[in-house]
Amino acid sequence: MKLSPLGDKVVLKQLEAEETTASGIVLPGNAQEKPQQAEVIAVGPGGVVDGKEVKMQVSVGDKVIYSKYAGTEVKLGDEEFIVVRQNDIVAIVED
Repeated sequence: MKLSPLGDKVVLKQLEAEETTASGIVLPGNAQEKPQQAEVIAVGPGGVVDGKEVKMQVSVGDKVIYSKYAGTEVKLGDEEFIVVRQNDIVAIVED
């Protein structure tokens, strides 16, 4: 199955949570906070949304940071994705 977002929507796959802190403390699974960093899996076409022209600024493969409570969680098979609006993405992470 494949997700194809519409309008200004973006499909994200959450990156794995850190298992140890910077000081080396190992965190159990239930103590780990969900990461707000994800990889872009699919990007909608943009277009006119709410009467305004929307140009998509992210592309597939980008690593991004998104708003903490943004989006809709979707599970396809064994994989989990988050579908967010482009304006819920706050930054592109560059190496």
